[in-house]
Parts: sequence; structure tokens; C-alpha cells
Amino acid sequence: MTAPRPDTPRKILGRLSLPERTYVADALRTETVGGVLLLAAAVAALLWANIPGLHDSYESVAHFHLGPASLGLDLSVAHWAADGLLAVFFFVAGIELKRELVAGDLRDPKAAALPVVAALCGMAVPALVYVLTNVTGGGSLAGWAVPTATDIAFALAVLAVIGTSLPSALRAFLLTLAVVDDLFAILIIAVFFTDSLDFAALGGAVAGLAVFWLLLRGGVRGWYVYMPLALVIWGLMYNSGVHATIAGVTMGLMLRCHRHEGEAHSPGERIEHLVRPLSAGLAVPLFALFSAGVVVSGGALADVFTQPETLGVVLGLVVGKALGIFGGTWLTARFTRASLSDDLAWADVFAVASLAGIGFTVSLLIGELAFEGDQTMTDEIKAAVLLGSLIAATLATVLLKMRNAKYRRLWENEERDEDADGIPDVYEEDDPAYHERLADLYERKAAEHRRIAREKAAARHGLAEVPGGAGDDHHRPA
Repeated sequence: MTAPRPDTPRKILGRLSLPERTYVADALRTETVGGVLLLAAAVAALLWANIPGLHDSYESVAHFHLGPASLGLDLSVAHWAADGLLAVFFFVAGIELKRELVAGDLRDPKAAALPVVAALCGMAVPALVYVLTNVTGGGSLAGWAVPTATDIAFALAVLAVIGTSLPSALRAFLLTLAVVDDLFAILIIAVFFTDSLDFAALGGAVAGLAVFWLLLRGGVRGWYVYMPLALVIWGLMYNSGVHATIAGVTMGLMLRCHRHEGEAHSPGERIEHLVRPLSAGLAVPLFALFSAGVVVSGGALADVFTQPETLGVVLGLVVGKALGIFGGTWLTARFTRASLSDDLAWADVFAVASLAGIGFTVSLLIGELAFEGDQTMTDEIKAAVLLGSLIAATLATVLLKMRNAKYRRLWENEERDEDADGIPDVYEEDDPAYHERLADLYERKAAEHRRIAREKAAARHGLAEVPGGAGDDHHRPA
């Protein structure tokens, strides 16, 4: 009787497949550039709003209204940025989520367990921290959702600035966390921040989405078809009372993200490749420019730690996110018989969990929705988001820098391509042809070194046979 095969524990945060690694590298490259622009926009907003001679102009531009009032779209510039431009951001988020579900790590329930559990814990624990802080301090519970969101672009900008060589598995974990995080943030916005509904407008938006889906399934192509339709759907969704960004994510989820035979890229991948730079390079930075411009002073920063609402946001981002994501990852490893990759330690997971405490774009949006009508509290919550994100970024920087020498070795090993075929060697170690190519390469190198050795030996032998009389005469005294 054959002995039962031992159940080998699955490794979590292990090496990515080559297609997934390529996709993650491309996505993170764009997000990193966008993150740097986002960082610059946030700094510009703070300077614009806090320099005395410029503050009034910031307020004038942010509150300048434009748009057709007859369609219910006479909105301020800041409102257009939050409801219009962020719809582009959530459209890309919808495509990312769809791709992860049908072609990425989330298509495998076992592989999906880690980022889903980690993301859920990384949202639940910050919300719990906020609620406990405000229950004990007598504050408002309205902002419970503010510290639940992770800003992947800002987090990647921090990685770019500090120059850490974070392994691709940890970067992919951070990206997938943010995708799942965005999904639940969208659900929170849709469920908890919809006060009243215009069913006629909502029905029109749903009908528009149905037409959008039918056109996609019918293989209709052309931006001139989809762009006007998307604008109509967005306008109807906005007027329905549901936050307009829901239109963006719904259309993103409708795109086909699996490849048919003969396709190099699915339609979703192609459109994401085109729209992601617009989202990361324009939409999100402009939103930050008109959302992060809060007046900051020493007294205002001190007040962040004395008011339960703002203290709850800071503690939720800095403490809640780190404990939630780390705890969710540990629980997944504990109860699914999975084990951490041999190349990593739990300290690495905690460092990335701390980095996920950077909650900027969606946190600012939820802060505006949670305290709508109370401009003073909205500005204080924004200041708390900025301060909490800064503290989380600083903590993560320290933790990641402590491990950077190890990360650099892992990164170099991941990137090594000795046979120069464009595929990292770690993905070819089980391929006999790879070892044949290396053997040929080393044999050519060995032959070259033997040739050089013979030439050097011949040159040295020839020098030894040169007559020494002339040299002796040259040095003989006159």
C-alpha cells in the first residue's frame, strides 16, 4: 500500500509567477510615478492654502462653480475633482479588481485568502480603534470609515523616495491589499454615505450600465461610443444620490479581463494601460490639490491629539492598520497551514503593514462625506489624515530601512539574468535548456580566459628573455 503523500504547507508571500510579476512591475511603475506627483500635489496644496498671500486664491479656485445647472451639475472645482476625477481612479480600481478575480492571485481561493483576510482585518481594526477612541472620549462616530483606506500611490511614492529594494512578493501583496481595500471602500461609500435616492436617475444609470455591458459583449469598439455613454451614466449616478465614483468602478468591473486565444492582452488590460496614467498622473493629483489644502498651524496639529475624532483617525491609520494587516496575515498562516516564505520574516510583514497606514486619497474623500456640512470638522479630519499618514510613512521608512540590505540581496537574486534571455534566472532553474545555455556560456568564458592566460604567459616569457646588458650599461655610472 502506498504511503499517503504528506501535505506540504503552502508558502505565503512567495515568488510570483512570471506573468504576474510582469503585470505587477508595470502597474507599480505607473503608480510610483503617480505617487510622486500625488506627493507633490499635496505639498503644493498645503503651501497654497497656508501662505497668507495665496490662501484666498486657493479658496476662490477650489470653490469656483462651473457646469450645467440644468443637469444638476453646477459643481465647485473641488467637487468636480472629488466626484468626477475620482471616478476615473475607481474605474481603474474596478479593472484591477476584475483582473485579480479572473486572471490574478484572487482567482485561486487559497491564494486569495491572504490578501482578503489581511485587507478586511486592515479595515476592521482601524474602524474599531476609531470607535473605541470616540466612545471613551465622547466624540462623533461618523468618521469611523476614514482610517480604513490605504493609498497605494502614496505608499509607493514613499518607497520610491526612500529607495528601498522591496522584493516583488511584498510589493504585490501591498498592491493586492490596496485593490481589495478599494473594493470595500467603494462598498462603504455606497452603503453608508447614500442619504437619499432619486429612483428615476438611478434607473437611468442602471439602464445606461446595461447598454454599456451589451455593447461590450457585442464586441463594439471605439472610444467615441463609450466615452459619451460613460459621461451620461456618471451624470445620472451623481444625480441619483449614490456617489458618482460607483459608476466608474461598475464600468471597470464590466470589462473583460481574461484573454481569448490569440490575444496578447485582454480589452480590460489594454484600457487599463491607457487610462492608468490619466488616473495616476492627473486625476488623483488634482483631487489631492483641492482636498489636501487645509490650514495647518502648531495649535491645529496639537488639537489633532486632543479631539477624539482626529485622534481616532491618527491611531486608526498608525496603530490599527499595522495591527490589522499583520494580525490578518498571521491568522491566515495560523489557520490555513500556510507558512511564510523562507526568504522573509514576520518583521517584513509588519513593515509593509505599517506602510499601508498611509491613507490619503480615499480617506480624504470619506472624511468629506462623513462630516459633510461641517467644514471645520472636515478640515480637522483632513489634517488628521495627513498627520497620520506622515507618521505611518515615517515608521515604515525606519522599519524598511532596517531590513534594506536583505531586500537588496533578494531583489538582486530576482533580477539576475546570466543567460541574457530577458527572463530572470529564478524562473528557469527547472528548465534543462537554461542549464545548457549556461554551460555553453561558461565554456566560452573559460576558453576566453585560457586564451588571455596564454597571451599573458607568452608576454611574460618574452620579457624574461630580453638581454640585460643594455639595462646594466644604462644604469652604470659615467
